[in-house]
Amino acid sequence: MPPRPPAEIGAPLAEIETPALVIDLDLFERNLAAMAEALAGSRVRLRPHGKAHKCPDIARRQMAAGAVGLCCQKVSEAEVFVAAGIPDVLVTNEVVDVRKLQRLADLSRTARIGLCVDGPAQVERLAQALAGRDAALYVLIEIDVGQGRCGMAVSPDIVSLATAIGRVPGLTFGGLQAYHGKAQHLREPEARRAAIADAVERARIAKAMLEGAGIPCPVISGAGTGTFRLELASGLYTELQAGSYALMDADYARNTLDGPIFAHALTLHATVISTAVPGQAVLDVGYKGAAVDSGPPVPVSPQAEVIGMSDEHTILRQPARKPLAVGDRVVLVPGHVDPTVNLHDWFVGVRDGHVEALWPISARGAGL
Repeated sequence: MPPRPPAEIGAPLAEIETPALVIDLDLFERNLAAMAEALAGSRVRLRPHGKAHKCPDIARRQMAAGAVGLCCQKVSEAEVFVAAGIPDVLVTNEVVDVRKLQRLADLSRTARIGLCVDGPAQVERLAQALAGRDAALYVLIEIDVGQGRCGMAVSPDIVSLATAIGRVPGLTFGGLQAYHGKAQHLREPEARRAAIADAVERARIAKAMLEGAGIPCPVISGAGTGTFRLELASGLYTELQAGSYALMDADYARNTLDGPIFAHALTLHATVISTAVPGQAVLDVGYKGAAVDSGPPVPVSPQAEVIGMSDEHTILRQPARKPLAVGDRVVLVPGHVDPTVNLHDWFVGVRDGHVEALWPISARGAGL
């Protein structure tokens, strides 16, 4: 049984129980339209990353706005999205547990399913998992384009790995995963351009190696909200994996932008529960409702300074002009959207000051 939502359809904004993740539906729809417009007229496909929202309702709206499928990071996330009717899901991660690989194989009977590898050991495990199974998975070789995490170095070994993939019954070599996550949060446009120029060159060399060996490389997938225009302009990438664009967060707002701005459609609503300590106001949300890996959530209405957090509380310095009182509402922008969303069960969609939609975050906590 899903947890009870924090609001009812038709309720006014003030009646949403807090803490709650609230989506301004007008801004959300504007963000989807802005991404579709950015890709209009190109042959580059949008494959949004579902880890940003973990919500089938949002995924279906992204598909309706032109996406070809979805990305995710976990097998259990893929299962949620496929069950919700998403027909094409790429796991942008290495999966090595044989049981998880078998679950992906089972999913491939009802949807197009892909995953990443960056070495022969993963291909061997795939062969083991698919033995005797009716499955069809496509595989992208992840190359290191500067992230320094997963991804093999660009070398002739890429050709050997693609050849090994093609020898496994049920597997198809699909192309390259070339995502540079660190570049998304480089603050200056010049730094982002330099990082993506290097990533594009590495991907170009890898593609040339494969095609020189007679192996087609139909897909080069990557990019994020902070750099997608650069990958789009490269003439090399075929898929863009931007995810945060639909909702946005405070960390992306710290980038110096060089193009159109996506709106902050997602906010975290909280309530003042104590003003007992002079000069402070305490909110009913803490680490269990707001990720802080990219800094604490940023109060925007009213503007205030976060001076402390704990499991269930956020402490604000009282605004000088109009101190907060017990029961007042505070609207915050999450520091990092992905892990903050993972701490909640529902999105509350609001338009014209009233609740219009309640969307379960069905893939939250999906760690398997």
